[in-house]
Amino acid sequence: MNTTTLSERYANIFSEVISMEQGIIVFLNGTSSSGKTSISTQLINQDKQKFYHLSVDEFIKGIFEFLDAKYPDINPSTKEDEQKAFQILLDPIISMFYSSIKAFSAIGMNVVVDTVLDNEYWFNACLDLFKGHSILYVGVQCSLQELQRREQLRGDRHIGLAQSQYNKVHSYGEYDIELNTEEMRPDECANKIIEFIQSKNEFAAFKELTKRTSSIS
Repeated sequence: MNTTTLSERYANIFSEVISMEQGIIVFLNGTSSSGKTSISTQLINQDKQKFYHLSVDEFIKGIFEFLDAKYPDINPSTKEDEQKAFQILLDPIISMFYSSIKAFSAIGMNVVVDTVLDNEYWFNACLDLFKGHSILYVGVQCSLQELQRREQLRGDRHIGLAQSQYNKVHSYGEYDIELNTEEMRPDECANKIIEFIQSKNEFAAFKELTKRTSSIS
C-alpha cells in the first residue's frame, strides 16, 4: 500500500521539475501582421531544433470557443455587454497564456511565442514571470505602410489594429535579434534565430531589461 501523502507527492514532482533543463523560449514581439506567425511556422518545421508554438491569438480564441461550446445559451444582449465580458476575462486569459509558456519551458520544451507586448502592465508582468528562464527576445518589424497593406490583404483583422500598436510595441527596450520582414523571408528569419541559438551567444536582452526595471523600482 502506498502511504505517500499528497504533499509529499507534490514535493517530489516539484523537485523533479526544478531539476530539469529548461527549454528555450523564443519570444517574438511585434505588431499584428508583422510576420510573427509565418516565422513561427518556419521554426517549428525546421529540423535543427524542436519547438512548440504558442500564439496569444490562438490561446484567446481557444478559450472563447470553449465557452461558446460549453455555454451556447449565453449570449450578451448588447455589444457593450460583450465588450465588458471580454475585458473582464482578458487579463486572466493572458496571464494563463504566459504561465503556460513558463510551464512548457520548465519541463524542458522549447517554445516559440507569438505575441504583442504593447502595454506596460504585461511587459513588466513578463519580466517578472520569466525571470531566470532562457529567453531569446526577438523584435519582428516592418514599416507601417507594409503593415497596413498586409492588414487589408488578410481580411481577418480589424483595420487599424497594427497602427494602434505600432508606436508602443517596440518601445520597451532592446532585443537580442531584430528581424525586418520586408527585407527577409520567414525562412531566413527562422534561420537567423537558429544560428543565434547555435552560436551559444548569451540571451541578454530580457536579463538586462529585468536588471533595469529592478534598479528603477
